[in-house]
Amino acid sequence: MLLPVTMAVHTTTSSSHPLLFLYRGTANPSPAVISLPSSLRGVSLRSRATAAPPAETLSDDGIPDAPPEGEGTGIPLPSSIGDDGEQLLYGIAGKEIVTRPCAQLVSSHSDSLDVSQEKIVIINRYGERLVGVLHETGSKELVVLCHGFRSSKEGRTIVSLADALTSENISIFRFDFSGNGESEGTFEYGNYYKEVDDLRDVILHFKKHKRDTHAIAGHSKGGNVVILYASIYHDISKVVNLSGRFKLERGIEDRFGNDYMEKIDQHGFIDVEDKTGRIIYRVTKQSLMDRLKTDMHSACLSIDPNCRVLTVHGANDDVVPSEDALEFNKYISNHELHIIEKADHRYASHQLELAAVVLKFIKSK
Repeated sequence: MLLPVTMAVHTTTSSSHPLLFLYRGTANPSPAVISLPSSLRGVSLRSRATAAPPAETLSDDGIPDAPPEGEGTGIPLPSSIGDDGEQLLYGIAGKEIVTRPCAQLVSSHSDSLDVSQEKIVIINRYGERLVGVLHETGSKELVVLCHGFRSSKEGRTIVSLADALTSENISIFRFDFSGNGESEGTFEYGNYYKEVDDLRDVILHFKKHKRDTHAIAGHSKGGNVVILYASIYHDISKVVNLSGRFKLERGIEDRFGNDYMEKIDQHGFIDVEDKTGRIIYRVTKQSLMDRLKTDMHSACLSIDPNCRVLTVHGANDDVVPSEDALEFNKYISNHELHIIEKADHRYASHQLELAAVVLKFIKSK
């Protein structure tokens, strides 16, 4: 049950915001092998075709918000997974999650705005290739966008925010965490602090190229990652947490059953499969404990008071309860909370409202 909001909380109940024109360029169909660029801006490729909507797959806790199956080197993302279709297998031998060879990459350009898009590879501290897209508007500062659990830089929430920010002449970089999307590495159920390391390596890469990161924003699990980052590194002035989970122990029983710890102790791991019998991901005890030991309460208290934090949450979020947003508001000292009425976890019918809230915060002094 949603707790009464007694603090200063903004809510959005209608689409009365100024109209935001969100565009997305269509990728050039002829792929080119990518290499680490010598500069941050690549050659722009133009296309006047309208991009087709991406095929839906599932992200955080079974929510569709990811690129089509087969893109990239991280976790395979089937297009028909759901709580009603998942099968949990315990201790099944001979099935492993493997890392595929690095895919060929392409560049694209949005013809409606003078924004170049360049695929960039950044090598993280673990020697893995992180693949991202730089939307270059010419602005000095940069906003880095972080995707959620089992999603990617191509998730519609991330892409819509990228379009909205670049429409206001704000350069952004969206990338795949290691083990996800096009980036190298093995997907793990937890990996919260490893994804913080990925984000750190991205920020340091741009700093080396004389680009300061003005703000970081993350959706769902990405919201947790940006909060954790701000609790460790005090070099970001603005943080945007979109539908992040405060109580990380919550939601596990719904997915794996209330005896999940007994099962994982007995069998060593849990394989999550789709209806076709293909493994989506493996939950090991180590990765499960990584999530359970991640303390968002302590992280919130460790954020520099000079760092401004915005939390946005949908009132009708059925994946991460909106009560979690109130917890962030309770423990982060320099915090703004915005609840969007009737919005779900993906902001499926509220992308314009979400973009308007984030833009106002990013552009504010």
